Amino acid sequence: MTSTHHLPPEAAAAALDDATAARVEALIEEEEGAQNRFSGWLGYVATMLALAMSLFHLWAAWDIVPTTTLRFVHVGFALVLSFVLFPMLRRHRNRLMPWDVVLAAASIYVIYYLIAGGDDLQDRAIFPDPMDIAVGWMLIALVLEATRRATGPVMPAVAIFFLLYGFFGNHLPAPWQHQGYDSERMIPHISIGLDGIFGTAVDVSATLIVLFTIYGAILQASGAGKFFVDFSFAATGGKAASAGRTVVLSSFLLGGPSGSGVATTVTLGTVAWPMMKKVGYRPDDAGGLLAAGGLGAIISPPVLGAAAFLIAEYLKLGYLDVLKMAVIPTILYYASLLFMVELDQKRIRAQRGGMDSAEGIKVDPIPVLLRRYGFHFTSLVAIVAFMVWGYSATLSVLYAMILAVLLSFIRPEQALWPKRLVEALAGGAIQAVGIAATCASAGIIVGVITLTGLGLKFSDIAIQAAGGSVVVTALYTALIVWIVGLAVPVTASYIICAVVAAPALMKLGVPDYAAHMFVFYYAVLSEVSPPTALSPFAAAAITGAGPYRTTLQAWKYTLPAFLLPFVFVTDPEGVGLLLNFRDGMTWLDVLWQFVLAAAGLAALAAAAQGYGLRMMAAWERLGFVLAGLLMIFPALLQHAAGDLVPYPHLIGMALATVLLVLQQRGGQARA
Repeated sequence: MTSTHHLPPEAAAAALDDATAARVEALIEEEEGAQNRFSGWLGYVATMLALAMSLFHLWAAWDIVPTTTLRFVHVGFALVLSFVLFPMLRRHRNRLMPWDVVLAAASIYVIYYLIAGGDDLQDRAIFPDPMDIAVGWMLIALVLEATRRATGPVMPAVAIFFLLYGFFGNHLPAPWQHQGYDSERMIPHISIGLDGIFGTAVDVSATLIVLFTIYGAILQASGAGKFFVDFSFAATGGKAASAGRTVVLSSFLLGGPSGSGVATTVTLGTVAWPMMKKVGYRPDDAGGLLAAGGLGAIISPPVLGAAAFLIAEYLKLGYLDVLKMAVIPTILYYASLLFMVELDQKRIRAQRGGMDSAEGIKVDPIPVLLRRYGFHFTSLVAIVAFMVWGYSATLSVLYAMILAVLLSFIRPEQALWPKRLVEALAGGAIQAVGIAATCASAGIIVGVITLTGLGLKFSDIAIQAAGGSVVVTALYTALIVWIVGLAVPVTASYIICAVVAAPALMKLGVPDYAAHMFVFYYAVLSEVSPPTALSPFAAAAITGAGPYRTTLQAWKYTLPAFLLPFVFVTDPEGVGLLLNFRDGMTWLDVLWQFVLAAAGLAALAAAAQGYGLRMMAAWERLGFVLAGLLMIFPALLQHAAGDLVPYPHLIGMALATVLLVLQQRGGQARA
């Protein structure tokens, strides 16, 4: 994903130099593992294995495959590919070592044992045979090692910690204590049944995530990524002065083809950073905006992050319902980014006495681009259209995939002839390996949590610590999700916290969908939170800024992602932002919520940038912060202040208006 083949030809000069590319690749490998690059017959074998994985899942999407068999085979493919494609140690890279072959063979044996055991194996999970326990231990060890290779050591370490809790939790003090479990009880629960490794997370990975990953690879191979970047530059004028706007638009469009926040950040950074530098962006500011664009790619419909598929499964909703809930938060997120970008440009223009308007990258006009390559939008729209028509998400993405392949032949240079199609299918499977391994490891954690009852205990502990307050419980939940996200990937963070933290909010009356969306958005924030802030760190490697200064700027740009989720859970009317209607709510109520949130975010954006109609003094920035909070959280502030503040949102709007008038009349103030 660090290649620049999808960049416009005119951007060749903006491509990464060798040293920067090496730093960026190292950062990406922290998330996706140090992958082997085989040639010769080994490369052929690896490609065929990955192709077999893709073809199996495409067939499973088309035909009926038993649930347990699908999950077993999915994990089996992930294990084998992990041991073949990801070395045990970096010094073994690009070599297939004997132990890799042994581990791959052991993975095949374990999966064969589980499939061959059939219903008899499932029935005796409560009273397992010694061989069942031995195979269960083998599976757990293989999953942990595969996850370590594909995603790094943190996730397996967390899973091992939970295993120790399951075995020795009877020695802990209350309220964390449980009765304790031995191998005969816990290992089959985790490794055989559908409550552990092969639970909900792996089910979603096997039925949806892998298909959307393959779909993204097909889009990228057909040239959709290049078209979306070109289209964004054309839509924003292609000028250096529009670099910030281009980042915002491109990040939204690239979310589907890239499938990764850090990959989107790198793709945009290689093109946009030279232009951003030209017009006066500081390296850390530019890196923060690029990282915020990468995060936006994860939360943008119609292809959200992997955790969004899990929301649908946990809540027993259609994926279209999850997309619907994400529409307004996504609009508000990008609206806030645009506010920030426009204020950036005004601030830079004021500081420099003007802005360079020279051409940044030459691209074809929009009508020409749409005439030649506009068909790339078709398959993205088709996913939603098929779901609206009544097809499942699985069939919808399958049909959209077929449509993307057929439409690629409109342009001969982008046609997916067999060789390119095979490469795309194999690439999609390889991208899914890390997610599948993560979901399997998360299943170990979830299995321990469900067996020991930790989820229910934790909910009671959180509610008691918060004194039964929804607001304080939400703060605790956000902190917990954020801390977990510092250690593990977004998908794993959501899985763990959906089981542990979300129930606490639901016990206090928060709707289940609002609680899970709250957890989802805070899990996504791990993308811009150290020490695993891969998107800001990758952006810093491109711009040459300090990684932690870049991360702080990314937090500024991602402000709405930090604040909006609290509206879902603390304001009874706030669920309107998720397009769910309660207690007689109407579309006018939703529109009013949207206007308040947008106005509040605009005020906070001005405060964060220190610029409105002109540079702000410190007291003006504080005033805009207060105005923004009053508009975004009127119910919360009214609850806290009682009758003293009867209409917080109106006060906030009035305060923002007064501050703008003062800015207009006051001339240049000292910041």
